[in-house]
Amino acid sequence: MKTKRLSCLLLTVVTLGIGACHKANPVEDMEKAATALDKVEKVPATAPGAEAGEYDPTKDTPPSKQLKDAITDYKAGKMEDAVTRLQLLRAQSSLSPQQRMALQDSIASVMAEIYVLAEKGDARAIAAKAQYEKMQTQR
Repeated sequence: MKTKRLSCLLLTVVTLGIGACHKANPVEDMEKAATALDKVEKVPATAPGAEAGEYDPTKDTPPSKQLKDAITDYKAGKMEDAVTRLQLLRAQSSLSPQQRMALQDSIASVMAEIYVLAEKGDARAIAAKAQYEKMQTQR
Protein backbone atom coordinates (compact mmCIF):
# COMPACT_ATOMS: atom_id res chain seq x y z
CA MET A 1 0.00 0.00 0.00
CA LYS A 2 2.87 2.35 0.81
CA THR A 3 4.36 1.64 -2.59
CA LYS A 4 1.17 2.81 -4.32
CA ARG A 5 1.07 6.02 -2.29
CA LEU A 6 4.74 6.67 -2.93
CA SER A 7 4.27 6.03 -6.64
CA CYS A 8 1.29 8.38 -6.79
CA LEU A 9 3.17 11.05 -4.88
CA LEU A 10 6.20 10.69 -7.14
CA LEU A 11 4.04 10.86 -10.26
CA THR A 12 2.32 14.01 -8.96
CA VAL A 13 5.64 15.70 -8.17
CA VAL A 14 7.06 14.85 -11.60
CA THR A 15 3.92 16.09 -13.34
CA LEU A 16 3.95 19.36 -11.43
CA GLY A 17 7.65 19.76 -12.05
CA ILE A 18 7.27 19.35 -15.78
CA GLY A 19 4.35 21.76 -15.84
CA ALA A 20 6.26 24.36 -13.84
CA CYS A 21 9.21 24.23 -16.24
CA HIS A 22 7.09 25.56 -19.10
CA LYS A 23 7.91 29.25 -19.49
CA ALA A 24 5.38 31.41 -21.28
CA ASN A 25 6.70 33.35 -24.24
CA PRO A 26 4.92 36.73 -24.51
CA VAL A 27 5.77 37.18 -28.18
CA GLU A 28 4.38 33.75 -29.03
CA ASP A 29 1.20 34.53 -27.10
CA MET A 30 0.77 37.86 -28.89
CA GLU A 31 1.32 36.22 -32.27
CA LYS A 32 -1.37 33.64 -31.47
CA ALA A 33 -3.70 36.46 -30.51
CA ALA A 34 -2.86 38.26 -33.76
CA THR A 35 -3.96 35.26 -35.79
CA ALA A 36 -7.18 35.14 -33.76
CA LEU A 37 -7.74 38.84 -34.43
CA ASP A 38 -7.28 38.31 -38.17
CA LYS A 39 -10.71 36.67 -38.07
CA VAL A 40 -12.40 39.96 -37.14
CA GLU A 41 -15.89 40.31 -38.50
CA LYS A 42 -16.57 43.47 -40.45
CA VAL A 43 -17.91 46.22 -38.24
CA PRO A 44 -19.99 49.15 -39.51
CA ALA A 45 -17.92 52.24 -40.32
CA THR A 46 -19.75 54.34 -37.76
CA ALA A 47 -20.80 52.87 -34.50
CA PRO A 48 -24.28 53.76 -33.27
CA GLY A 49 -24.18 56.67 -30.87
CA ALA A 50 -20.80 57.94 -32.09
CA GLU A 51 -20.72 61.63 -32.86
CA ALA A 52 -19.36 62.82 -36.18
CA GLY A 53 -16.71 65.05 -34.57
CA GLU A 54 -15.08 62.29 -32.49
CA TYR A 55 -11.95 60.68 -33.88
CA ASP A 56 -10.71 57.36 -32.67
CA PRO A 57 -7.44 56.28 -34.31
CA THR A 58 -8.13 52.64 -33.48
CA LYS A 59 -11.20 52.61 -35.78
CA ASP A 60 -9.08 53.10 -38.89
CA THR A 61 -6.66 50.28 -38.13
CA PRO A 62 -7.79 46.66 -37.94
CA PRO A 63 -7.19 44.98 -34.56
CA SER A 64 -4.77 42.44 -36.02
CA LYS A 65 -2.57 45.26 -37.34
CA GLN A 66 -2.68 46.99 -33.95
CA LEU A 67 -1.59 43.80 -32.23
CA LYS A 68 1.20 43.26 -34.76
CA ASP A 69 2.37 46.82 -34.04
CA ALA A 70 2.39 45.97 -30.32
CA ILE A 71 4.47 42.85 -31.06
CA THR A 72 6.92 44.96 -33.05
CA ASP A 73 7.18 47.49 -30.21
CA TYR A 74 7.68 44.75 -27.63
CA LYS A 75 10.40 43.04 -29.69
CA ALA A 76 12.13 46.41 -30.17
CA GLY A 77 12.19 46.98 -26.42
CA LYS A 78 9.53 49.70 -26.49
CA MET A 79 7.58 48.09 -23.68
CA GLU A 80 5.68 51.23 -22.73
CA ASP A 81 4.39 51.66 -26.29
CA ALA A 82 3.45 47.98 -26.48
CA VAL A 83 1.50 48.20 -23.22
CA THR A 84 -0.33 51.31 -24.44
CA ARG A 85 -1.27 49.63 -27.73
CA LEU A 86 -2.50 46.51 -25.94
CA GLN A 87 -4.61 48.55 -23.52
CA LEU A 88 -6.17 50.57 -26.35
CA LEU A 89 -6.89 47.37 -28.25
CA ARG A 90 -8.47 45.78 -25.18
CA ALA A 91 -10.81 48.78 -24.85
CA GLN A 92 -12.31 48.17 -28.30
CA SER A 93 -15.82 46.81 -28.39
CA SER A 94 -15.54 45.23 -31.86
CA LEU A 95 -13.74 42.08 -30.65
CA SER A 96 -15.50 38.76 -30.47
CA PRO A 97 -15.34 36.82 -27.18
CA GLN A 98 -12.72 34.44 -28.61
CA GLN A 99 -10.58 37.33 -29.83
CA ARG A 100 -10.91 39.08 -26.48
CA MET A 101 -9.78 35.90 -24.66
CA ALA A 102 -6.74 35.55 -26.94
CA LEU A 103 -5.88 39.20 -26.37
CA GLN A 104 -6.30 38.85 -22.59
CA ASP A 105 -3.97 35.85 -22.58
CA SER A 106 -1.31 37.75 -24.50
CA ILE A 107 -1.63 40.80 -22.23
CA ALA A 108 -1.25 38.58 -19.17
CA SER A 109 1.85 36.96 -20.64
CA VAL A 110 3.41 40.30 -21.56
CA MET A 111 2.64 41.86 -18.18
CA ALA A 112 4.06 38.84 -16.32
CA GLU A 113 7.31 39.26 -18.24
CA ILE A 114 7.32 43.02 -17.65
CA TYR A 115 6.73 42.60 -13.91
CA VAL A 116 9.67 40.15 -13.69
CA LEU A 117 11.93 42.56 -15.57
CA ALA A 118 10.75 45.48 -13.42
CA GLU A 119 11.65 43.54 -10.28
CA LYS A 120 15.14 43.07 -11.67
CA GLY A 121 15.43 46.85 -12.14
CA ASP A 122 14.90 47.24 -15.91
CA ALA A 123 14.03 50.92 -16.44
CA ARG A 124 11.92 50.22 -19.56
CA ALA A 125 9.91 47.58 -17.71
CA ILE A 126 9.39 49.90 -14.75
CA ALA A 127 8.08 52.61 -17.10
CA ALA A 128 5.82 50.09 -18.86
CA LYS A 129 4.49 48.84 -15.52
CA ALA A 130 3.74 52.42 -14.44
CA GLN A 131 1.99 53.11 -17.77
CA TYR A 132 -0.10 49.93 -17.43
CA GLU A 133 -1.16 50.78 -13.89
CA LYS A 134 -1.94 54.36 -14.89
CA MET A 135 -4.14 53.22 -17.77
CA GLN A 136 -5.88 50.68 -15.53
CA THR A 137 -6.88 53.38 -13.05
CA GLN A 138 -7.90 56.03 -15.65
CA ARG A 139 -11.01 54.22 -16.81
